[in-house]
Amino acid sequence: MTSLTKIPCTIITGFLGAGKTTLVRHLLENAEGKRLAVLVNEFGDLGFDGEFLKGCGISGCTEEDVVELPNGCICCTVADDFVPALEKLLNRADPPQHILIETSGLALPKPLVQAFNWPAIRARVTVDGVIAVVDGPAVAGGQFADDPEAMAAQAAQDASVEHDNPLEEVFEDQILCADLILLNKSDLIDEAAKARVKAEIAAHLPKAIKIVETSHGKVEPALIVGLGAAAEADLAARPSHHGEGEDHDHDDFDSVALALPAGLSPEALSARVAKAAEADGVLRLKGFAAVPGKPMRLVVQGVGRRVSHHFDRAWGESEARDGRLTVIGLKGFDVKAVEAALAGA
Repeated sequence: MTSLTKIPCTIITGFLGAGKTTLVRHLLENAEGKRLAVLVNEFGDLGFDGEFLKGCGISGCTEEDVVELPNGCICCTVADDFVPALEKLLNRADPPQHILIETSGLALPKPLVQAFNWPAIRARVTVDGVIAVVDGPAVAGGQFADDPEAMAAQAAQDASVEHDNPLEEVFEDQILCADLILLNKSDLIDEAAKARVKAEIAAHLPKAIKIVETSHGKVEPALIVGLGAAAEADLAARPSHHGEGEDHDHDDFDSVALALPAGLSPEALSARVAKAAEADGVLRLKGFAAVPGKPMRLVVQGVGRRVSHHFDRAWGESEARDGRLTVIGLKGFDVKAVEAALAGA
């Protein structure tokens, strides 16, 4: 099989809550007849993003087209999970014409790009491009460094001082591997903040990477699909904090799945989730809930202290209407405070 017949794959990376799933859904909704498939990886026990996409009701997008790899990091389980899942898609009687791969917010994209050189798949697929989705308001609020100016000043005074921030490393590795960066939620920050965020991103990059402003993940699909980057053959131009073949450690983060209280209005439930988001060390919350008298499933999610909710689809007749919330945070985050907030304490 020649490179001309390889099936292109787009890797969509980005930090927790940046808007990756919203972008994937937008691309599915605007596929214009092209057969797309999606591989979704999640960090945590509750498969939120895969279920969100499977229940999207998009014409031409079936449950078979969305493959979920839950409870693990796609870049750490290449041999056991990723390659077999990709082969299953490739071996379908009617294989996809393009594959979208959504990593978890904690995954490093470079090991995944390296996996495309595995003998089992390297002749059949290519990385068309790596897209990094950046949460504009979060970066504008300094989410990825405790005090960048103070850190820079100290580093200048003493080169031996290290300021290890796992969030900063994950963020940097994601944008360093990108062929295109989407500055998402740009409608929530002013022009001065956009300029600051772009300058901060550019300061991390050794090469000029295009930064495109987006809101709600809406972007012209032609900007995303068809880059022809062949990223698996361009690894040297994608530096990482973690060496080739070196595992990275998710011990910096914890994930728990908690029950959501029943019988609340969307506003009341969102208020409790917003309170839970304030607990020390919490980074991301996402889940589903049933609302009394409503046939639709309520999606509630938050990043930082921003919490949103919307109805996504009708509950299935045999589907358990148990509200569940996945909470991702720094190692040892205050789970009891989260539980108390959800209980209305």
